[in-house]
Amino acid sequence: MLSILIPIYNYDVTYLVTELHRQAEGLGELYEICLLDDASDEKFKAINGVLIQKTNVRYEELPQNIGRAAIRNRLVEMAQYDYLLYMDCDSGVVMPHYLQTYVSAFHPQRLLYGGRSYLPKPPSDPQYLLHWHYGRQREQQDFLERQKNPYHSFMTNNFLIPKSIFASITFDESLRTYGHEDTLFGMELAKKNIEILHLNNPLLHLGLESTAVFLSKTQMAIHNLAQLQQRGKRVETRLTQTYDKIARWKLLNGVGWGLKLLRPFILKRLQQSKLVDLRYLDSYKLDLFIEAMHKGA
Repeated sequence: MLSILIPIYNYDVTYLVTELHRQAEGLGELYEICLLDDASDEKFKAINGVLIQKTNVRYEELPQNIGRAAIRNRLVEMAQYDYLLYMDCDSGVVMPHYLQTYVSAFHPQRLLYGGRSYLPKPPSDPQYLLHWHYGRQREQQDFLERQKNPYHSFMTNNFLIPKSIFASITFDESLRTYGHEDTLFGMELAKKNIEILHLNNPLLHLGLESTAVFLSKTQMAIHNLAQLQQRGKRVETRLTQTYDKIARWKLLNGVGWGLKLLRPFILKRLQQSKLVDLRYLDSYKLDLFIEAMHKGA
């Protein structure tokens, strides 16, 4: 009845899959764990490939990287059961009854989202501090708080969806690079009035990225957001709302010029080895978005 779907890219998933397998064996439900590698380095293929020896685990490798959206669609083709549990490969299970919580809330017309958490203690290496700080302040939310704005609070790191609902939406494969495939998916759920129930069932986000990588992926995500907007696929975020407000006030040129002038200062603040006010990150995103919209993404 349950297909657990994990796209893999350059990450060791043996601990994650071992814990999922342990919990799944006690469910009393039909299950499978489908692992699809998106052209990782050979060392990760060697590490993860041995998982195929576990019962009810399926492991396949793609010859070339197809991207975050496409691989999630491809995983559905592997799945044989009616309920699909998606998770990111850099996740850690923290709830002792993680799978049972999802199974207990099965419903054919409803999507379930469990949430995302970060370790309470900051990383010892300061190059990972910005990502950790952002995650704790912006992505980690109590399930009751998430339920107040269910579509905006949805992310693709940890959700269960009936296969019949997924077939009516799927992920937009035109987004080849990182960023906003989850926002777009949540927007499509809202358009179709598909209920999202938020649960207290988070996965721990273990794959912290250095500030350099985090900021690079931020650029990719902003580029995707601008591209979607220009294609007529309006995505509601705080950033696009701010942009629209500035546009209504006819201040885009002035604000864009000012932010571009301040960019070196803002980047220096974001790259410092201590906790930083996330409004600097917000300003950087607005700077990039105005620039991308002006250039036509």
